[in-house]
Amino acid sequence: MTSLDPRRHAFRADLAEKDLEGQVAATRFVEGVPRQVVAPTVTLRRRPEPDAPLETEALFGEAVVVFEEEAGWSWVKLAPDSPASAYVGYMPTGALGPSTTPTHRVCVPRTLVFPAPDIKRPPLSFLPMGALVTVTGAAADQNARYSAVTPDGFIVEQHLEPLAAVAPDFVAVAERFLGAPYLWGGKSVAGIDCSGLVQLACAMAGIAAPRDTDMQERELGTRLAGIEALERGDLVFWKGHVGIMLDGARLLHANAHHMMTAVEPLAEAVARIASRGSSVTSIRRIRPLTSAQGDGPEIVT
Repeated sequence: MTSLDPRRHAFRADLAEKDLEGQVAATRFVEGVPRQVVAPTVTLRRRPEPDAPLETEALFGEAVVVFEEEAGWSWVKLAPDSPASAYVGYMPTGALGPSTTPTHRVCVPRTLVFPAPDIKRPPLSFLPMGALVTVTGAAADQNARYSAVTPDGFIVEQHLEPLAAVAPDFVAVAERFLGAPYLWGGKSVAGIDCSGLVQLACAMAGIAAPRDTDMQERELGTRLAGIEALERGDLVFWKGHVGIMLDGARLLHANAHHMMTAVEPLAEAVARIASRGSSVTSIRRIRPLTSAQGDGPEIVT
């Protein structure tokens, strides 16, 4: 049988997704049922247990495919239509609802959903950056303009953008999370980890990025030959960790040393992490150099 990554492909001895029939051994193969996340954020866990390790988070409006529902847990695949970003795990069934067709996404770190077009009303909930909503109308008062979204609520329109919008600089997106607390598996301003920051920032810039550092190190961009002549947007990898260069000297990363998303000189991060027995494993450049940037460092193909 083919060796597949269980983080990206749904298969167990008793059950597997239909597309894997003939590739893995399982008692049953199922198509799965499309659903959508209806909570602001929802945890995806390694096992169907509330204290199981957190693998990642799904955001409001994200599409999932459900392969099994049992005892309040659903075994699902996130991003089923994006092989690069797909991820499999368990989430609470109550966080899922019927599929809809989103039209917009939240483009600020966190926005509020109001019960009416009035910023003075107590908000119903919040939504994080990357959350997907369906805009059904517009409204205004003396304070702001609003988009009506489903489920019922209103969001100030400057906090939303069409799904086709692409941020010009994924690093600038990541910078908006400075000070956000570090959370293993997190993917929102309420708590985020290193690879979650890279994945989310890339997604807002139209770049499909995998979830975990080992996947990102294999698949994102092009490997550079050395640590010299770094540029804004280069990714620096250690085993189990990744950071984003703000320029040739400063590193932005969600990390457990600061317990938040922070900026520090790359040289300091390299020395500190080396003192704990880990060295830089690779540098990746997501976008190719432009002619204005010159030849730059050697690229390993």
